Amino acid sequence: MRRFFDLTLALAMLSLFALAAQAQQPAKPAANAGSAPQIDAGKPVDTDRIIRAFTAKETEFRRALNNYAFKREAVMQSIGMGGQITGEYHRVSNFTFDDSGTRFEKIAFFPMPSLDAVTPEDLEDLGGVNQFALEASKINQYNFTYVGKEHIDELDLYVFDVAPKVMPSSKNLKERLFLGRIWVDDQDLQIVKTRGKGVPETRDNKFPIFETYRQQIDGKYWFPVLARADEELIYDNAPSLHIRARIKYSEYKMARSDVKIIEGDVFDETEQKPEQKPKPAPTPTPKKP
Repeated sequence: MRRFFDLTLALAMLSLFALAAQAQQPAKPAANAGSAPQIDAGKPVDTDRIIRAFTAKETEFRRALNNYAFKREAVMQSIGMGGQITGEYHRVSNFTFDDSGTRFEKIAFFPMPSLDAVTPEDLEDLGGVNQFALEASKINQYNFTYVGKEHIDELDLYVFDVAPKVMPSSKNLKERLFLGRIWVDDQDLQIVKTRGKGVPETRDNKFPIFETYRQQIDGKYWFPVLARADEELIYDNAPSLHIRARIKYSEYKMARSDVKIIEGDVFDETEQKPEQKPKPAPTPTPKKP
């Protein structure tokens, strides 16, 4: 989310006035203070086994999602003083397949955006740097820290903090990793919730923290259904920007059921090998009299 530097002086003065007014007011207790879920460190667990299991699941889910059509509604808003909406990006898309099996985005609703701070990286994220960023092939790029167990909605969950081992260069935003926290079901060992953002960031391009919830689709795949963010992005040389976002995923439907996902070489099982003709038998050499 890029913050532009061409804001008017009047807007900057109003922001300073609002901050000064807030500083004179007594601090209010946080909403629902003390009601946050408690994390229990509990007994030692085999974290390596858990990490291997859920990263393998992430790989499976990513591949499965390639065979699904779905609908995505993305709303990103900038919030001004008093809570009014000062800009909005609203895009409704259907991700489906053409006759050749290639998935494409079909835009159903996309009015002219009034939020001019949206960057290509924001559009790429739309709910997190990558919905399945922690797949098995990426496991060596991350440090996983076990936090404990948490009970949410009748589920007992392992909680891990996740951070890149080496922060990617801010000069190359194409290589972006996940930074945040994940919740893993202790029975099926698969991620059901994430809270984090994409890194690295630059001085001019910041990203909000998204909390993403997943739901089981077709009884076996945990796909994202809702991602939310509400954060004030702080910039080095520009006023802060309050961003609120809501990304909804729905109408998941298997669209390529004829596609098989297998390990190793891929081949067409219906392909017939050319029939080989028997070699002619050699003519026997006549015996000498």
